[in-house]
Amino acid sequence: MPAVTRAIVLWCPDWPVTATVQTLELPADSPLALVHHNLVFACSAAARADGVKRGLRIREAQARCTQLLVHPYDPVVDARAFEPVLAAVEEITPGVQLVRPGTCVLRARGPARYYGGEEQAAAELLRCLEGLGIPDARIGIADGPFAAEQAARSTGADRVRVIPPGASPSFLAPLPVSVLGQDALTPLLHRLGIHRLGDLSALDPTDVRERFGELGARCHTLASGLDGAAVVPRTPPKQLDRVIEFEPPLDRVDQVTFAFRGTAEAFVAGLTKAGLVCTSLRIEVTDESGRLSERTWLHPRLFSAADVVDRVRWQLQGSGAIDSGLGSPIARVVVAPESVDDIGHHEDGLWGGGADERIHHGLSRVQSMLGHDAVLTATIGGGRALAERQVLVPWGDRPVGVARIEQPWPGSLPAPAPATVFEAPRQVGVFSEQGDPVAVDVRGSVSAPIHRFSATGSPRDAREVDAWAGPWPVRERWWDPEHARTVQRFQVVDSDGTAWLLVLDDGGWRAEARYD
Repeated sequence: MPAVTRAIVLWCPDWPVTATVQTLELPADSPLALVHHNLVFACSAAARADGVKRGLRIREAQARCTQLLVHPYDPVVDARAFEPVLAAVEEITPGVQLVRPGTCVLRARGPARYYGGEEQAAAELLRCLEGLGIPDARIGIADGPFAAEQAARSTGADRVRVIPPGASPSFLAPLPVSVLGQDALTPLLHRLGIHRLGDLSALDPTDVRERFGELGARCHTLASGLDGAAVVPRTPPKQLDRVIEFEPPLDRVDQVTFAFRGTAEAFVAGLTKAGLVCTSLRIEVTDESGRLSERTWLHPRLFSAADVVDRVRWQLQGSGAIDSGLGSPIARVVVAPESVDDIGHHEDGLWGGGADERIHHGLSRVQSMLGHDAVLTATIGGGRALAERQVLVPWGDRPVGVARIEQPWPGSLPAPAPATVFEAPRQVGVFSEQGDPVAVDVRGSVSAPIHRFSATGSPRDAREVDAWAGPWPVRERWWDPEHARTVQRFQVVDSDGTAWLLVLDDGGWRAEARYD
């Protein structure tokens, strides 16, 4: 019999929505939907009242709620907004374990003994969250973190539910097996007639393990109320942020950057003392009217104090600077690390820095003299066409406002990629054995086998084709008649052994790339 820890779970419903509302300063009653992969990931209560729910496509959600505000889901916003909540909870009761942004768990014994009971400890936690502007938090107390989380999700108007010691199995028994969160296992359990946790817990543990493996055994343990997972308190992160406030506010870029230099040096010194380096940082600039300019900067190696000052200057110059003045005086500047790495991974070699370090210092120097956008480097973005995947970004920055490569791109070219991609596709000719141009009908059928290929587009320069494959149709923006586009892709190997990537659209045959 595993040892079960008495646990307190603090759950904030709709936390992704709450975090986005706080970050974007939206009205609390806004009909809001957060979208991930073109599907609704989370939505507000106002949106749910109009029929919006998780898993809907954007267009269907907008059809149900015409006033719906749509924003992309960003897990970084969730984690960043929940950090002050964790810090506030740790001030009144240490030993907090983060489950996910919006949910955390504590051992119940310490807070219950300190505040005089489990209900009193829960009431103190709710008062703490109400002071942070989170009035709808829920708390569940039970044997084991799993049962405590289910208790928190089933609370009533008092927002606290306490399951007495030893009563977790009977509390969990009527709950559906879907609460286990095992999407692959749940349909199989339903087909076997196991619809509730009580049905699963009534089975023999050995039989469950033999039939479903370790995953099934773990689910059986949870359904039986014997969750032996330990509550492992997190180690609070060190305070590495640096803030400088100007009184009175400063209205010149050179004044702000000069005053910020000492803060930048303290920021880098704090990282060094902690044995860290910063590879990505966030800069927040607030003017005297309260408007916030926020941007994340990426560095190819690590940020020095001079690099941090440069980023502040570039951000000021890009947010309303005229010559050396600012549109509104700056009252506050915050610099915070987004990504850090161990300092040992960035130490110089035995004989000093390498060639890449000299290149970086040279390009950064040119960038500091000519401006942030004066030095560009190539990176790969998302898309289906090879030309649109070539993206130029400022040196040391991440792509902003371009399609992300990790998104699914149906119809994109599989590996290996061509060695030469033409900046402007070249007009070419593709002919049948009779010398007629090859075409593709609306059903995707080729009018005749490809027999000859001309890199110039002229039949007189055509050479025989050794092999060809295709077509592979690519249809984009079919819902927008003005910007809809359909192309057919082919791969052709001519008699010289050169492979070509060809596309056929309304403009005729063109060569998009060449396999060298």
